Amino acid sequence: MKTDVLIIGASQAGVQLAISLREDGFTGTITMVGEENHRPYQRPALSKEFLAGEVESEQLIFRSNDFWDDQRITLLKNTRITDVDGDAKTAKTDAGEEIHYGRLVLATGARARRLSVPGLESNPAGVHYLRTADDALELKAAVPDVQNVVVIGGGFIGLEAACSLHGMGKSVTVVEAGPRLVGRAVSAEVAELFVEKHRERGLDIRLETGLDSVEVDEQSNKITGVNLSDGNRIPADLLLVGIGVIPNTELAEQLGLKVDGGIVVDEYARTSDGHTLAVGDCTILPNPLPEHLKAPSVHGTPASDQVRIESVNHAIEQAKTASQSVLGRRVRYESVPWFWSNQADLRLQIAGLKDGYTDTVTRSVPEKNKHTVLYYRDGKILAADCINAPLDFMAVRQALTAGKNIPADEAADPNTILKKVIC
Repeated sequence: MKTDVLIIGASQAGVQLAISLREDGFTGTITMVGEENHRPYQRPALSKEFLAGEVESEQLIFRSNDFWDDQRITLLKNTRITDVDGDAKTAKTDAGEEIHYGRLVLATGARARRLSVPGLESNPAGVHYLRTADDALELKAAVPDVQNVVVIGGGFIGLEAACSLHGMGKSVTVVEAGPRLVGRAVSAEVAELFVEKHRERGLDIRLETGLDSVEVDEQSNKITGVNLSDGNRIPADLLLVGIGVIPNTELAEQLGLKVDGGIVVDEYARTSDGHTLAVGDCTILPNPLPEHLKAPSVHGTPASDQVRIESVNHAIEQAKTASQSVLGRRVRYESVPWFWSNQADLRLQIAGLKDGYTDTVTRSVPEKNKHTVLYYRDGKILAADCINAPLDFMAVRQALTAGKNIPADEAADPNTILKKVIC
């Protein structure tokens, strides 16, 4: 088959690119290829509402089949691209079919990082990862028959799933090798608040603790417990691993594109060959922050100014930029990143990137379980971690996007409405 634009990957970034191309006036043929045997779906709910049974699988679907037909977008499910020939502009599927393309976009995403410790050699039952819909379906099916759950990794996915499973009546232990929860995403102050709140609700949190081995029943080949680096043993019917992801860069490497912790792209989503595009979790790109928010140390030093961002907002905005590049327009990707994580009754919303901050301001309303940490550099707002404080989050996003400030002295009063002091 032939197509004008071939998008390899049918998750958030790939879907948004296909939609944006049509919205931006592209009239050529579009083919989107996805490895999973599902219509494109939303991932964030897999560890929360879907696992807890609050939403059904159909509610996660991005668009109906009629939408793809109406937009003249060919969707190939359950199809893996095994080889790409950049010179011939040809991609080969795992079924041996060839797709000839005019423009190639890699939206290959990332895969769950696998755990390797003694006891897992036999691939025992009861070990789960949570990245895809099939992962979520397998985990959800296993939950009714287990009671003791161990979660390896105290990042967003691990904590979201831990809270969901605890809410379903399971005994849950979270094992984190680092000194704090969500250590890469929030400050020590916010991380400590998460530890406190999660322990209050009954989660067993083990920090600075590693996993030494997994115990497996030889007859059933099911896990029965885990042995930790501190010498403790914890019974486990189910082990959920959330230790990060690995960008899928194999096709990029096959094409000879530059890869460095992700597929390297410029501010227009172009890869190192200047023609192939890449979007989403698989990419590493110039820091998209507006110049006024970047730390001085990274100005003019591209090597230290590269970031890989895993968020829905990033996938959407970068895909919009890639659409413009397909159409021959140079529209620079510039954006204030934002993130969120729902963990039981704690809704964390993060606006901006706090790299290079020098000062913080804390706003707390304990009786409402609201807590905000604002990050400043030289008196200018850089970012915010907001827990159950959506108005603070929206105000900071508004200020950052507009290049304005929120004075630290006024923000320190938790009764101050931040939107009213933006200047």
